[in-house]
Amino acid sequence: MSGSGTVAFYTLGCKLNFSETSTITRSFIAAGYSETSFDSSADVYVINTCSVTENADKKFKSIVNQALKQNPEGFLVAIGCYAQLKPETLAELDGVDMVLGANEKFNVVDFIESKATKKGAVHACAIDEVEQYVGSYAIGDRTRAFLKVQDGCDYKCTYCTIPLARGFSRSDTLENILRQAREIVAQDIKEVVLTGVNIDDFGKGEFGAKKHKHTFYDLVHALDEVEGLERVRISSIEPNLLRQETIDFVAQSKRFVPHFHIPLQSGSNAILAAMRRRYQRELYAKRVTQIKSCMPHACIGVDVIVGFPGETDAHFLETYNFLNDLDVSYLHVFSYSERANTVAAEMPNSIAKNVRNKRSKMLRGLSQKKRRAFYEQQLGTIQEVLFESENKNGYVHGFTPNYVKIKTFWNPELCNTIHRVHLKSIAEDGIVEVDFTSKSEEKVA
Repeated sequence: MSGSGTVAFYTLGCKLNFSETSTITRSFIAAGYSETSFDSSADVYVINTCSVTENADKKFKSIVNQALKQNPEGFLVAIGCYAQLKPETLAELDGVDMVLGANEKFNVVDFIESKATKKGAVHACAIDEVEQYVGSYAIGDRTRAFLKVQDGCDYKCTYCTIPLARGFSRSDTLENILRQAREIVAQDIKEVVLTGVNIDDFGKGEFGAKKHKHTFYDLVHALDEVEGLERVRISSIEPNLLRQETIDFVAQSKRFVPHFHIPLQSGSNAILAAMRRRYQRELYAKRVTQIKSCMPHACIGVDVIVGFPGETDAHFLETYNFLNDLDVSYLHVFSYSERANTVAAEMPNSIAKNVRNKRSKMLRGLSQKKRRAFYEQQLGTIQEVLFESENKNGYVHGFTPNYVKIKTFWNPELCNTIHRVHLKSIAEDGIVEVDFTSKSEEKVA
């Protein structure tokens, strides 16, 4: 197999996976391959897997079948978290030609072209041998980029496989992150989203050091000075690692937007303890108060898990009522999923699937209520909106700095530009409609 062929990619899971797929894509192009869509015939198919939930595992099988329908002779490679956790299982699936683990995935081109193409070949070292850090960023369109700043995790949450799939916490140098940010700016990207497994652990593992050479606050401060970068958005950040100095800095920042996504997982201290989370609900509530006290308009998203082993109705109601009373903007709700080789998978008092589904539905309904209330608070304001690049049924969508999704009638000249607009009303689909007034029609960027 040579670098004159075509390659197609499919990514499951988080923003971190998307950033890594994009970097791997660039390595194929540098080797002479041309990228094609996954729903077309390709010489090579690369699937970047996720294993956070059982559904992600099942999805992999259907994607393999999708690729085989396009080209039964295509060479199919599995990489990512599931590939690290269960390489032999993936290698046994019909159609899978090669499985690469966490240490090998960034060398996928070399593995393919080295003739190591025996059917079902597995190249994966033990996760405690994974020490390298490979910087990555993803550009899905001309509007925003996902910039990886950290990888791995030193936490031992009882439900989570990420330390088993990605290894210990480590990060790139501050200088390399800034270089990548400038590369992104040079491609006319207006917004950067910082991503990683535990991004406020940035600096640990830099050049193999066990202590932090730089802190996340150092990174935030430095990125705020990158010329041409219009917006920086922090993705997910642990409540026990989110510092007051970071909150204060974002509040007066030139480029960081007032949007925080903070995992909670449960509003019950008993369940948080069983999960081995490193905080209690009181600390979480304190973080929300700290953010809102200096940024009343800030958007705060929450991750929450329902149906964890031993979660009684009373525990769940603690979570529901805690979130209902909390000044947050939306929820990402996950039903607990048993993961092999985790402590929680062996815990007693498993929650029935129908109960998990019922609790998930209740919290999703609460999320809709929270988002609607947050949007209503923003109506009547004039905000700067970064417009996206896709025509969606005659509309162009965009986001305010505090993550309000808006729409207006399609105009290609709006794409990848920032304009001041008036937030007018909430449409039936839940998206905020805007207009351009004499106060707000000015183009910002």
